Amino acid sequence: MYLLGILTALICAHRALALTTGSPYTSSLAQHALQKVLHDASEIFGLPAPPSTRTNVSLSTWMSTYPDEALLTSLTIPGAHDAATWNYSGARQAALRPVTDLLNASLSDPRAYRCQRRSVAAALEAGVRFLDLRYAPDATGTRLVFWHRDALLGEAAGVEELLFAVFAWLRAHASEAVLLSLQYEGATRAGAANSAAVQRMLFDVLTSPAARSHLLQTRALGTLGEARGKAVVVRRFDMDQLPAEYEEALPGVHLSPAQWVDNSANITLVYNQSTGATAYIEDLYSPDSVPLSANASSNIAAKLEAVATHLHEAANGSEEDLFVTFASGQRLDAEIPVYPETMALGSGTKATPDGGVNQQLLPTLKELAGRRLGIVVLDFWDEPGALVEAVLGL
Repeated sequence: MYLLGILTALICAHRALALTTGSPYTSSLAQHALQKVLHDASEIFGLPAPPSTRTNVSLSTWMSTYPDEALLTSLTIPGAHDAATWNYSGARQAALRPVTDLLNASLSDPRAYRCQRRSVAAALEAGVRFLDLRYAPDATGTRLVFWHRDALLGEAAGVEELLFAVFAWLRAHASEAVLLSLQYEGATRAGAANSAAVQRMLFDVLTSPAARSHLLQTRALGTLGEARGKAVVVRRFDMDQLPAEYEEALPGVHLSPAQWVDNSANITLVYNQSTGATAYIEDLYSPDSVPLSANASSNIAAKLEAVATHLHEAANGSEEDLFVTFASGQRLDAEIPVYPETMALGSGTKATPDGGVNQQLLPTLKELAGRRLGIVVLDFWDEPGALVEAVLGL
């Protein structure tokens, strides 16, 4: 009955997003269903801040200052790594134990999974325009929900519910475009696989009537004008278990996991074979050149070097190429684990006197202010307080 209720609400919500005319009763019912879906989505999306509490309205519409003809690849775009982890805590982990125990999950310290502390809604209002999201089936295998490795992040808010919330946000911010990076999370349970069934579920979500209206229906990164009011799918997944026509029917930019070199500071990935469009990516998420016995400061320094080097490459590269720099990281296998928060912000002790990557990145961002940096993906994007502004060169 619960799944039937979700399905009914989603059908009505699709109608609400597409609705322009109709009887007052039909409109009211569809809007009620949409509000139900948005309420469920708040588990991951969060709740929009009331206008009176928004501290910097200009950041919520910063793309409005750029001309329509600007290439998306020519912009500097702040991003949130593992954006769905913002409310994951010991209490959250315990609350979800009845579900994860069914999957025989052997969960780690909650600090190993949490990469944000502000919601997706807050991130969008603060100027973040790239959302890194990891999905896999829920315990029933019937819906796609959000995970970070083997940590289930929520039950009510699935991929489709979150998309509705992003679409609703874009309707209220028509000058903006949001890049949605969707990645299949394979380490959720023993025997997990990106099967034909999983791929078909995602295909259905991304080709629904609401998705067709709100996702940019191209397979390239074009101009900002084309993307305003839309979400652009960054496909960090393959459709290799389905017939070729499924892959061909999907919109968005395909950054295939088969070409994405694991834990590398220098990835070159051709994402459009017909045009030769290329992505240059830094994703050294665990600095494995640093000895396991090294302290947090050494790991932070290694990660910072990779990030700063790649940002300089982005600033000097062709504006037609896509540059993606992940400032996020961890070193969970170190003798003293370096959790994502420690990598980003430091430990708050004299062991990391200069803070983490976020604080130490500010001089590089100041040096490169006004230059194209591409997509800069952050952990704990809200600290230090002006970090997003620094990425944007404001």
